[in-house]
Amino acid sequence: MTKTMMVALAGAATLGFAAMPAAAQEMTEDAPFSGIYFGAAGGYDVQPNDEGSSILFDRNLDGRFGDAVTTAAGANAFSPGFCNGAARSSTAPAVGGRGCRNDKDNTAFYARVGIDQQRGNIVVGVVGEFGKSNIRDSVTAFSTTPAFYTMTRDLDWEASIRGRAGYAVNTTLFYGTFGAGYARINRDFYSSNTANAYAQSGKKNQFGITGGGGIEQKLGKNISVGMEYMFHQYQDDDARVLVTRGTQPANNPFVLAPNTAGTAFKRSDDNFRWHSLRGTVAFRF
Repeated sequence: MTKTMMVALAGAATLGFAAMPAAAQEMTEDAPFSGIYFGAAGGYDVQPNDEGSSILFDRNLDGRFGDAVTTAAGANAFSPGFCNGAARSSTAPAVGGRGCRNDKDNTAFYARVGIDQQRGNIVVGVVGEFGKSNIRDSVTAFSTTPAFYTMTRDLDWEASIRGRAGYAVNTTLFYGTFGAGYARINRDFYSSNTANAYAQSGKKNQFGITGGGGIEQKLGKNISVGMEYMFHQYQDDDARVLVTRGTQPANNPFVLAPNTAGTAFKRSDDNFRWHSLRGTVAFRF
């Protein structure tokens, strides 16, 4: 979904709110928000600032992260530091984030189906969604070689099932929603150092939470549009990269004796989370 389509959805919702008096006059049913509906949501997703995010090291592969990676001379091999984004180059300084691009905020699109029951002004129901967000979250470590090491994560897809409860004023519904999410998280790794060898964990299905709220406006007996805010959070705490010697010499910092089997990487930030602002449209039976 492009930004143009997102603006179009938001514009449709705005027009719907402007048409509220006419819609209220045309509709005489007592429970306009009861019934089954199918719909779509699309908009823009933004990640919170994860300043201070870094990569942690397990130098002796004992499962405990936080070890220092040092050169044969005992110096810190990662003294240039870290940044909460994707590397621009292997030689750019990490301090202050100048060596990294910002995390990628992007569009999202979902299909949904739900059912609501209205009693007076109170509306309760359940909604299920399936779709995709195009965001990407990265973190980079810089070594003295110089080289960069970037870990990324993005979404193949996300599904959720949520409860929904709200208050209807004529043909306008104000609601909150909360429930469980289930997502395929794609983890990746790349580096400007091509001499070492790398083994990485890949995709993983993970449960999480989703919640938010919005406003929905009926345009007629069957059609409604709206605006919605959602928050998404998934724990992504088991992404690992194992760095082994490859074609490097025996004094390479990742395989220095006595721990010559390699070094494991993990992200310091276990949470993958983002905010969504969406336009919605639904057809209600």
